[in-house]
Amino acid sequence: MGAPDDFQQAIGASHRALDQIASGDPSAFFELFSEREDATLANPYGPPARGRRQIEEAGRRAASNYREGKAIGFENFATFATADLAYILEIERFEAKVAGRDDVAQVALSVTSIFRREDGAWRLVHRHADPITVRQAPESVLQA
Repeated sequence: MGAPDDFQQAIGASHRALDQIASGDPSAFFELFSEREDATLANPYGPPARGRRQIEEAGRRAASNYREGKAIGFENFATFATADLAYILEIERFEAKVAGRDDVAQVALSVTSIFRREDGAWRLVHRHADPITVRQAPESVLQA
């Protein structure tokens, strides 16, 4: 099923938000999220967050790891939309100075984003990002 134009606009907004996250500013990302308490976020820097307060805390913590960055590409694996629910699965690629490093590094994250139509607008209700973009060894799931 093709995604409606307004959902394509929501995807574009999420891509622009990544540009800001790569520079350490999560504010555009928060504008996309639902205000409802069932919204969730799972990123590579901490446990899952639920509800707006936790999402903002986790989002600020994650974005603080990046500076002087920019989005460089999006590899779409799947897009699906109904009238009120939609998702995308992408590899997001960006470059940034990560943590205390002085050099610009390439970052790739596998990202699933689920959107729900709320009051006529697409709102992000779940985002899961992790660094698994290539096949992993079975032992990769073991805790150290």
